[in-house]
Amino acid sequence: MNDADKTDFRARLLDALEESIAADGYQKTTVADIVRRARTSRRTFYEHFASREECFVALLTAANAEQVRMIAAAVDPHAPWRDQVRQAVEAWIASGESRPELMLSWIRDVPALGATARELQRDVLENFVVMVQTMTDTDEFHSAGVEVSRPRAIMLLGGLRELTANTVEAGGAMSDIAEEAVNASIALLTPPAPR
Repeated sequence: MNDADKTDFRARLLDALEESIAADGYQKTTVADIVRRARTSRRTFYEHFASREECFVALLTAANAEQVRMIAAAVDPHAPWRDQVRQAVEAWIASGESRPELMLSWIRDVPALGATARELQRDVLENFVVMVQTMTDTDEFHSAGVEVSRPRAIMLLGGLRELTANTVEAGGAMSDIAEEAVNASIALLTPPAPR
């Protein structure tokens, strides 16, 4: 099998896992479901992944990298800082709405994976913290006195994740919370008034 075939099979397996999560949820998804949807064999699955959990981690790692790229690309670093916050939050919501079942599975199913999940969660959190701190390290943010510490970035991201999860679990659309998410993010980032 050449490298292109390996990449194709891996992509098909990841796509099949995401389809199965959307249809049945991660907890009910089996390796048999994944290979059936990917139209391949268990042998091929195990050539790429040691377990269903490893496949899930690979899917979430790829989805996270794509989401970070999408959000960063949506923000105009020369726009007023509040507009940049709106652009980032709206891009977060758009990326989540494009894959709501995966986002919810990420938030709710990953903690049950144990040590592997903790490493994944740390890596993903770090990717988002770096993205937020990079995006806010611009003249627009500096001239407004906005500085985003690591704890503040974590609070911002944690709040957005939980709001997202609650909204999707309740059957709502993420776009329903856009204004609240933008306003809360701006409020969290606004520098305190001088005393």
